[in-house]
Amino acid sequence: MADRFWRKLRFTLLYWLNPRWDSGIPPPELTAFIQDHPPGKALDLGCGTGTNCLALSASGWRATGVDFAANAIRKARRKAEQAGLEADFHLADVTRLGFLRGPFDLILDIGCFHSIPAAGQVDYRAHVQRLLASKGTYMLYVFYREPGSSGPGVVPEEIEAFQPEFEILRREDGTNLGERPSTWFWMGHRSQTRRVY
Repeated sequence: MADRFWRKLRFTLLYWLNPRWDSGIPPPELTAFIQDHPPGKALDLGCGTGTNCLALSASGWRATGVDFAANAIRKARRKAEQAGLEADFHLADVTRLGFLRGPFDLILDIGCFHSIPAAGQVDYRAHVQRLLASKGTYMLYVFYREPGSSGPGVVPEEIEAFQPEFEILRREDGTNLGERPSTWFWMGHRSQTRRVY
């Protein structure tokens, strides 16, 4: 409980400034996905100031964003209004999504899951499983960290914990700013047989 409070306070304060991850530009992986898939219903977990939700909305998607940083959500709503785009933004914790109703054809997480303590990851995974459409795609971008170290990042076991409910349809390994190991995952329900390319 105390950890959640301090994380929320930290990110709320960071969004008073311009955190370096808030570039205002959707990543090429999302842009490619939008180009290759018909519009549907999308959910952005840890949406920040709404950059990805607005890119989805501009392409005809019905976009919903969730973030627990009040400043980020205020900025996201302002950006949507200024751009004349519709997106549904919620001030909420991504481990407490009981108020949302799916299914979502796309669930996107760029750098949120890898900041969630292990205790909250169980609830997070359960929500993703519940909210993702049967043929939907879950796009996840994470940093890695060494076991026993602190800071944002996951260890392989935390990705493996998505199984057996999900299967990895595709992955791309890389580094963040050439510094720390990172990976993009495209996942779907295990009953899903198609692949995402």
